[in-house]
Amino acid sequence: MDFFRTDYLEVIKSLAVYEDNLEKSINDYSDCKKLLKIEGVGPINAINLYIALGCAELGTFSKGKDASACIGLTPLQHSSGGKTKIGSIGKHVKNSMMRSQLITGAMSCITQVVKREARTTKEKWIQGLVERCGKKCAAVALANKTVRTAFAMLTQGTEYKAELIPAK
Repeated sequence: MDFFRTDYLEVIKSLAVYEDNLEKSINDYSDCKKLLKIEGVGPINAINLYIALGCAELGTFSKGKDASACIGLTPLQHSSGGKTKIGSIGKHVKNSMMRSQLITGAMSCITQVVKREARTTKEKWIQGLVERCGKKCAAVALANKTVRTAFAMLTQGTEYKAELIPAK
């Protein structure tokens, strides 16, 4: 019994160190703090987006769409001879862990947004998307939008500000 208690306490200590390191990383990089303002982005997603897209100014990706495709949030495109064929999202996603975390963050955001009245135009868009396509499809679409927004913020050096719906 004492053996399990010791292991449990070690895990708790390790988690505390991990959380402290996450907080220090967020505080050390102002861009990570900016990314936290996007819906569905927590500390882990902010750091992952900063790492994946932080090289945007170095030219890794030319567009947010390319970054989103690299993570696996857009359908595969098979184009030839001027004919565009768009398939499903592939099974061999390069950043499957990051994709999963972004979709999980988006799903938590969607769960909260559908319970209440929309406050921003983005929340209104999410609610409409959930009605048309369902929660899972809306979560992937929101994750895609999150990556594109983060790319724009990091390349242009802007802040995220949700557009509020005017009061009636």
